[in-house]
Amino acid sequence: MFEPKKMKHRKWHKGRSKGLERRGTELCFGSFGLKSLSTKWISSAQLEAARRVIIRYLKKRGKLWIRIFPAKPVTFKGNEVPMGGGKGAVSHYVFPVKPGKIIFELDGIEEKLAREIFKKASDKLPIKIKFVKRLI
Repeated sequence: MFEPKKMKHRKWHKGRSKGLERRGTELCFGSFGLKSLSTKWISSAQLEAARRVIIRYLKKRGKLWIRIFPAKPVTFKGNEVPMGGGKGAVSHYVFPVKPGKIIFELDGIEEKLAREIFKKASDKLPIKIKFVKRLI
């Protein structure tokens, strides 16, 4: 699964995800993309599940680009732990997605197959998704 090798700070604040994405909203590498329409945290496990679906249907054709990387640590304290005692241990990593962010890009395949692949991959993600293609 996706996990950062090294981080400056082990634990982060939660933060607030609001507004629209400003960077990463246009297709840069491929001809087809998967664009988010809502705000949510995408975990490394969800991203890996979607990647596996795409690779399975892509086989040896085409190329895949993953435009996001889960580097935000999420901490978790165990059940029945009393108040105090500090922040919990890092449980997993997420990427906070805002509306408009391109998540995946594909190239080297026809549009019909790309739509089908992205439909299967979007079932693995917790956000509303839109299929986008490069205007030539």
